[in-house]
Amino acid sequence: MEVGREDDIMDMSMSPPLVGSNNNDFSHDKEFKSQTYLQNRYSEIDIEIEDFNFKQSRPLPIFLKFEDVEYKVRNSQAVSNNLTKIMTSKSAIQINAKKDRYKKILKGITGSIGPGEILALMGPSGSGKTTLLRVIGGRLLNNVKGKITYNDTHYTPAIKRRIGFVTQEDVLFPELTVEETLVFSALLRLPTNMSKQQKYAKVETTIKELGLERCRHTKIDGGFLKGISGGERKRTSIGYEILVDPSLLLLDEPTSGLDSTSANKLLLTLQGLAKAGRTIITTIHQPSSRIFHMFDKLLLISEGYPIYYGKARDTMEYFSSLRFIPQIPMNPAEFLLDLATGQVNDISVPTDILQDQESSDPSKVVIQYLQLKYKVLLESKEKEENHRVASTPKHLQLAIQVKKEWTLTWLDQFMILSRRTFKARCKDYFDKLRLVQALGIALLLGLLWWKSSINTEAQLRDQVGLAFYICIFWTSTCIFGAVYVFPFEKHYLIKERKVDMYRLSAYYACSTLCDMVAHVFYPTIFMVILYFMVGFKRTIACFFLTLFTILLIAITSQGAGELFGATVMSVKSAGMVASLILMLFLLTGGYYVQHIPKFMRWLKYLSFMYYGFRLLLKVQYSGDQVYDCESMGGCKTLQSSPTFDNVNLKGGLKEVWILLAMALCFRLLAYMCLRRKIDVRN
Repeated sequence: MEVGREDDIMDMSMSPPLVGSNNNDFSHDKEFKSQTYLQNRYSEIDIEIEDFNFKQSRPLPIFLKFEDVEYKVRNSQAVSNNLTKIMTSKSAIQINAKKDRYKKILKGITGSIGPGEILALMGPSGSGKTTLLRVIGGRLLNNVKGKITYNDTHYTPAIKRRIGFVTQEDVLFPELTVEETLVFSALLRLPTNMSKQQKYAKVETTIKELGLERCRHTKIDGGFLKGISGGERKRTSIGYEILVDPSLLLLDEPTSGLDSTSANKLLLTLQGLAKAGRTIITTIHQPSSRIFHMFDKLLLISEGYPIYYGKARDTMEYFSSLRFIPQIPMNPAEFLLDLATGQVNDISVPTDILQDQESSDPSKVVIQYLQLKYKVLLESKEKEENHRVASTPKHLQLAIQVKKEWTLTWLDQFMILSRRTFKARCKDYFDKLRLVQALGIALLLGLLWWKSSINTEAQLRDQVGLAFYICIFWTSTCIFGAVYVFPFEKHYLIKERKVDMYRLSAYYACSTLCDMVAHVFYPTIFMVILYFMVGFKRTIACFFLTLFTILLIAITSQGAGELFGATVMSVKSAGMVASLILMLFLLTGGYYVQHIPKFMRWLKYLSFMYYGFRLLLKVQYSGDQVYDCESMGGCKTLQSSPTFDNVNLKGGLKEVWILLAMALCFRLLAYMCLRRKIDVRN
């Protein structure tokens, strides 16, 4: 089956109305259906899209069913609890260990939802809403029990690209504008059989559909400058996902932090997206009454147990039938959350459930009663409904199993990611403070070592000290410039890799090459200023060899910084690790301690500063060069100086190959660490 034939295998009766249509029934308007079918029909291979303002590709319908879903996590208290039982019997320890090893988060959730519907997951904080959303989205696969099907098909990697997941935190590059964010997402994720013009048109349609025209050229978050609002950020996150027409859209607390007007606009947007044939599930904490009535279905969770599942508009009637009636005018959502937490101060409660329960917590009694009633009245009915409903048509079952391959080649991904990376980090690359630092240090060193010479041993020692300081400066600058890159971008990388947006190798290659711009630019300016102020050899060849050495040190240091950052993937830990290893490299660099004891000598061979410093000395000085001619003993060769006891100035430039090998090895190891860290999270 070909990917481009999804529309051909869909029945015309599945044709949804366009976003913004007021018709909620897909089967009533025959004229509308025929127009939609003609406008959105796929060709055998290519998707023909001429005008995105009127013609939109339709997502493949997904009918989602989940039954008796359970999820458990390792209990962090298990070890400490078991240690307190050491003095008990061996059998008791084993029983308690099995019991305490895991903690159940979800405890038997059942439900279903189809295209055109919005399911709201409600409950107090910690009830398991987000966990259920992640289980449905395939982001939690281990320790999950129960049955979850998409068009009567179990979760597979092919389904992953049919699902859009909007997290509670808006993970967007702050230095990109709204339009740039969506454009790069479209270029990376939309099919290759769409031209660039069609992809830009798709972005334009999405911007208009989500009402983002006013802020399209505004940065997501401009640092000290005001970026877009919270509602605009959330709509941008949604646009980021719906660009690829996901069949199932999952949103975690989309209205969190928004005012009532922005939240209402967002839900109207979701209603429009649902009418276009998408299946939408959202967690929500405490919506307004107006937003509450926009939901088609509601799942109310308390302590991991469901206490209501059904139509949102029937909730009050259901709980009234159980004799739970608000005593004051109350928002339905507030009423439901009070029941889910057992807080019934302003709610009329059946007196019989509290009889003979004086010693128990009334809130627990209420929750247990609601859980029991759900089991008796709703759960069995929902399971029967799931089993009674006819199975999903065979063509939809087959269509959802079609695996979408990479939309772009490696080189195309690399080029697009390079443009995005450069835009996102451009402010860091050409930062005024970094430029002032490079210029200021160069001028300061130039003045301190103004026209220095090597006429005496002391003067030679001073100039060698300058060479070592240059190595220290660019080693530390480049390590700390690279060590925070991956920890800072960890959340972006995890988010985009979860949807297979690009190959990790393409991301790493463009990241290290784009960062190399700054690691080449600043040392070059630094050396152009410094070199001719101090007493280094005034030849063109020597200047370029010295510059090449400094750049090689910088690039190797960058690789080391990337390795340290990829190993720990923590902003706090990365700086500490980099500081400790930099100190080690500093001490074994060959300047402070030249004669290292044999049992510690192996450390210097791990230090690229050691090789960089030796290379810089070989480039700048020659063994047969004479100095100290005014001394009583007459002229001496530099090789005879105690400064070069452990450096053979005529020993060739083997350090070049060692540094190149180290730069390559650091990057390979960094990539392997990055893949291991990201794959664990995926």
